[in-house]
Order: sequence, then structure tokens, then C-alpha cells
Amino acid sequence: MRSPATTEWMKRRSRLNWAKEEARAADEALLRTRLELLGIKLPVVVHENRSVLVSVTQGGVVRIHRGFAYASDRTLQAVVRFSKPSTRRPVRQRAEQEVISFAVHEYVPLRRLPGRRARQRPGDGKLLAELRAAHDRLNGVHFGGTLSPIRFRISDRMKTRLGELTLAAQTHRVAEIAISRRHLSQDSWGEVEDTILHEMIHQWQAERGLEVDHGSAFRAKARELGVRPRANRAVGAVQGADHRG
Repeated sequence: MRSPATTEWMKRRSRLNWAKEEARAADEALLRTRLELLGIKLPVVVHENRSVLVSVTQGGVVRIHRGFAYASDRTLQAVVRFSKPSTRRPVRQRAEQEVISFAVHEYVPLRRLPGRRARQRPGDGKLLAELRAAHDRLNGVHFGGTLSPIRFRISDRMKTRLGELTLAAQTHRVAEIAISRRHLSQDSWGEVEDTILHEMIHQWQAERGLEVDHGSAFRAKARELGVRPRANRAVGAVQGADHRG
């Protein structure tokens, strides 16, 4: 039998969950209505994930973060321009910058992920400098120097991935690339650079408002650059990269 205090706590939790669902539904309805009034023609799906703010699927569906319900008309007009297939590239790029400058997570906060601060070992400083230098070189060779500089981290915890890209929770921009310490110690530098390039394709996706995944856009870019779409292979317990990896 539950105590009165436990019963009251459960009632409060139920009311809170109900209020959250009501707020979510109201935000979705408001966002769809505003976009329709501003001239969007494609179907709209509202989400709250941390990978992409706005994207257009191959099927012609606009996926947009719920936080844009609180954006100005100017920002939503940029969303409409970004989503139109007929928008010219320079206009689309300016619209993209307008879209990503809006801080959606100030209105729909994300739960914080557990911190993952790696302990540095002797020699890590040199390795990190080499990783940054490789990123800079590969950026120039394969992306025309258009990708942003990014922080690197060496992970002791990664057992089933070679690397992964992390996005900042508040700004939704690329935050860091983590590389497995086991990968660095067991594999050739050429294989490590292949992993860096793999993660840079994810960075390219994120910085262009695309889904950060291993879908068709990733596979096409990987083929263009000569990168395996999935870095799957047997090296100890390391099997390869997965989502954002």
C-alpha cells in the first residue's frame, strides 16, 4: 500500500507529464500554422532531437525542431527559403545561417548528457596536435577548407567505435570529435585518418543542416571521398563507427 506522500508525488508527476504533453502539442500546432501562413508547401514534422535543427528529407518532408515555435517571423521565413527546392545556393546558405543562429534550446531545453572528460596521458598533447593537423589538411583537400575548426578528444571508454562526432547541446553546433585510444594505439595512422575523414563527413552534414546519420547523403559523400560508409572491421573489440560515428 502506498503512503499518502508517495500517492501525492505520483499525482504531481502525472500532472506534470500531462502539462508537458499539452505544451508540446500546442508548440507543434503553432509552428505548423505559422510556417503555412509564411508559405511553406512541404509537409512538416516537428521533432526535439539534438542532431539537426531543420532538414528536408529526400521524400520532401521538412523536419524542424519544436523550439522554432518561438522564433521570429524572419527566422521562419529563412526556414521556408531553406526548404524550397528552387532556392538558389547562395540564398539557401544565407537562410541556413539565419536558421542555425536561433537558439532553440533556450526555449525547449535538452537534458544534459553525462560528462565525458577524458584523463590525459603523457604524449596525448602531441597526439591531439597531430589529429588537429590532420583535420586541417583533410579539410583543405576534401572540403575546400569550409569546415569549422574542431576540438579533438582521445577516448578511453570507446570500445565499439573508432570515433564519434558530438554536437553541443545548447548551440547545436559541432563540439568535438572523439577518437578511440585503442584505435590510435593498434592501427596505422592511415586508418586513423580514414576515421577522421569519416567523422568530418558527419561534421559536413551537421554544418549544412542535414541529418547526421549514415543515410544516402552520407553514403554519396563517402563514395565521393573514397571513404567506407561504415568503418566496420575486426580490430580487437573495435568494430567501427555508428550514429555520428
